[in-house]
Amino acid sequence: MTKLSDLTEREILALAIASEEEDGHIYADFGQMLVEDYPDSAAIFQDMAEEENHHRRALIDLFVRRFGNHIPLVRRQDVQGFPSRRSAWQMQNRGIEAIRAQAADMERQAARFYRQAAGQTNDAEIRKLLGDLATEEDRHQREARRLEDAHLNDNTRDREDEHSRRDFVLRVVQPGLVGLMDGSVSTLAPVFAAAFATHSPHAAFLVGLAASLGAGISMGLAEALADDGKLSGRGAPLLRGLICGAMTFGGGIGHTLPFLVPDFRLAFGVAIIAVAIELLLISWIRWRYQDTPFGSALVQVFLGGALVFATGVLIGSS
Repeated sequence: MTKLSDLTEREILALAIASEEEDGHIYADFGQMLVEDYPDSAAIFQDMAEEENHHRRALIDLFVRRFGNHIPLVRRQDVQGFPSRRSAWQMQNRGIEAIRAQAADMERQAARFYRQAAGQTNDAEIRKLLGDLATEEDRHQREARRLEDAHLNDNTRDREDEHSRRDFVLRVVQPGLVGLMDGSVSTLAPVFAAAFATHSPHAAFLVGLAASLGAGISMGLAEALADDGKLSGRGAPLLRGLICGAMTFGGGIGHTLPFLVPDFRLAFGVAIIAVAIELLLISWIRWRYQDTPFGSALVQVFLGGALVFATGVLIGSS
């Protein structure tokens, strides 16, 4: 991969043009992606895209005056150490705050890179050019903050943040919580039934592993096939299915792993502690993201867990 020190002044300027073009396109994509749900933030990104386009035109004018009409293709991925960019489609499910942070990082990374690059060359013209570009990127950051202040007041930001929070709950928390509850509660009966029936930690572990894997696959498929997300706004079904399946497996395997301990009494005690931690986590998530009173969530979850646990113990002891 080419180092910055190997580039000529002509190639450095071409790299700057390509970078401005890419950043402007990303900002425009952000604006288009957010316009329906976050119109005020979309306006900010549209203004930022126009700023990048203005800088691109100025750089092209300078290039034509200095080197002629043909601009060589020098891309950021061709230069060692040049900061990479996430495209808009890669940020679709990340939330509004993640997109704002991405935009801020784009400006900070570019300014830092240009300053580092300027310190690596002894050519006065190249150093001046890179220094000017770093100054421009700093100005972009200030301009972005000014545009944000102009378009977003406290009420608008709160409204957009609440919308982002609801999206996160629908697309991530809800399928994850459903999976965690199913994995933590439904696998209690087979695991502890096997434990009490055999008094063999190894047998209990095998049953718990099978139950966790089976429940994870089943819940993941059920979540992915239940809703395509277009009408409900719950996001990509594949992502929801993966989250639900992984959390289901995690909920079941949490109180299964203690049965790797050869001593039955010790394994059983650690498994009980693991179950308590899982149920506390479910109660906390319900309180944190679903506005359920913590005491109420705790009673509901522990009551359900106790009933399933008792079922497994009774069956295993019979």
